[in-house]
Amino acid sequence: MNTYGYCRVSSVEQNENRQTDAMAELKIPQENVYVDKISGKDFSRPAWLTMVKKLKQGDLVYVYSIDRLGRNYNDIQNWWRVLTKEKGVEIAVLDMPLLDTRNGRDLLGTLIADLVLNLLSYVAHNERDAIRSRQAAGITAAKARGVQFGRPAKKPPNDFAELAKQWSKGKLRTTELMELAGMTETTLYRRLRELNISRKK
Repeated sequence: MNTYGYCRVSSVEQNENRQTDAMAELKIPQENVYVDKISGKDFSRPAWLTMVKKLKQGDLVYVYSIDRLGRNYNDIQNWWRVLTKEKGVEIAVLDMPLLDTRNGRDLLGTLIADLVLNLLSYVAHNERDAIRSRQAAGITAAKARGVQFGRPAKKPPNDFAELAKQWSKGKLRTTELMELAGMTETTLYRRLRELNISRKK
């Protein structure tokens, strides 16, 4: 039997030390600790998929908490079934001793574990939805305050208006104006519309 540890944080900026320290205390070999720095919205994660390929019947996987496993209710339920039923792998959730497939193998123990898994999976899923709602509300509020998202718009050169007039008179080709202004064609025509300048026929 091999023992593995799975850790996940939602972004590169977040720190996974609390989870990896817990795995180290369990004496899990470092090469058997897999870490993903990615959203828990689904299980398309490189470290997770690499670990799953190595799992064999009787192996044990530690997870710090159910939300570190994932935040999609159906996916959590499905992968739990795949690992425990199809692969014969044991799973232990560190912050919830009831979710340890090595314990309570009688009917009552299994029933309690299934109920806890369903409840915690539901909570993790709802928390993801709540996070997304808060993010959307924050973005909407920021936009209302005039906060600009994305790359700042590139300012045209100081002599752009004069260059645009020359272009409108046919003294400059469009490609020449694009090069002189340092703009793409799309940006150029947007700026020209703002100045209400068009090519004279």
